[in-house]
Amino acid sequence: MKKIKIAVLPGDGIGPEIVAQAVKAVDAAAARFGYEPQYTHAVVGAAAIDAVGDPYPEATHKTCMEADAVLFGAIGDPRFDNNPNARVRPEQGLLAMRKKLGLFANLRPVTTFATLLHRSPLRADLVEGADFLCVRELTGGLYFGRPQGRSEDGTTAYDTCVYTRAEIERICRLGFEYAAKRRGKLTVVDKANVLATSRLWRETAQSLAAEYPSVETEFMFVDNAAMKIIQQPRHFDVIVTENMFGDILTDEASVITGSLGLLPSASIGTGTSLFEPIHGSYPQAAGKNIANPVATILSAAMMFEYAFSDMEAGAAIRRAVDASIRENFTTEDIAAEGVTPRSTTEVGDFIAQRIAAGE
Repeated sequence: MKKIKIAVLPGDGIGPEIVAQAVKAVDAAAARFGYEPQYTHAVVGAAAIDAVGDPYPEATHKTCMEADAVLFGAIGDPRFDNNPNARVRPEQGLLAMRKKLGLFANLRPVTTFATLLHRSPLRADLVEGADFLCVRELTGGLYFGRPQGRSEDGTTAYDTCVYTRAEIERICRLGFEYAAKRRGKLTVVDKANVLATSRLWRETAQSLAAEYPSVETEFMFVDNAAMKIIQQPRHFDVIVTENMFGDILTDEASVITGSLGLLPSASIGTGTSLFEPIHGSYPQAAGKNIANPVATILSAAMMFEYAFSDMEAGAAIRRAVDASIRENFTTEDIAAEGVTPRSTTEVGDFIAQRIAAGE
């Protein structure tokens, strides 16, 4: 049995409920494929603020650094929203975690499910067969640029967007490498007609393209990309872009599948990789056992694939998820008309049983 150390960070809202289902899936896959998982739980976000006053405590960071992978739920609490007096916010924990773990790349696959095409806000003929990967830079750009602040009289605010060639090169290389393993097409998204940082992005990507002759490279302004994701989502294979553009485009892309509860993500870099659903903490559903755990379970599949290089275990989890959707054994957000929705726990149990059965 191969021992694997997993840091479990449930976080806020529905985080504990959905992460618990992902752990069931990991246990089932581990038993089937010869792993012995060792879990260490830690606090993050509002839960960590409540416990120790820090959204990403040093003890949690130590737990993550000592693990082989991090399985993360969600961050966010309405108590901190629109509260100008909040000294710290849960979301600062996520930014700190990315920075301290060196997580410079966020990977978001966007894949539609054939049986759920009718739930997409786009026509079925547009989204059917859509399958692309967004690679977002995570540790640079406006979110981390300095100086940042407001004038003394409060009437002017400013942010600074900063990127180095080295930061751009490492994320673009990932984009090229993933494209080479997929369908051989990379779309570099920028705003090079306006922004100096985008011009550096474009120059850097152009210089790297010659090293990947098997990859077709195209450059697209972010506004055009935003339209194209809606008009022709099948146009894309791999998209690579900077932090803020990636934040916006990946959220836009996520809704074409029909539910935020379906899409996983991975954040990789120089330290321990992190795996999480793309959705938020959904506090309105917390404790009600109605949240969709599929995105978190698929994040566990990505964990096997990217952290442990086990495509077989990842595929087994995906097949079990597909079975739950195909057989309408789903939570209320995607339940078919006339079919009784299942609880978060029931869906987690179903998927774990299918993984164990090898179906």
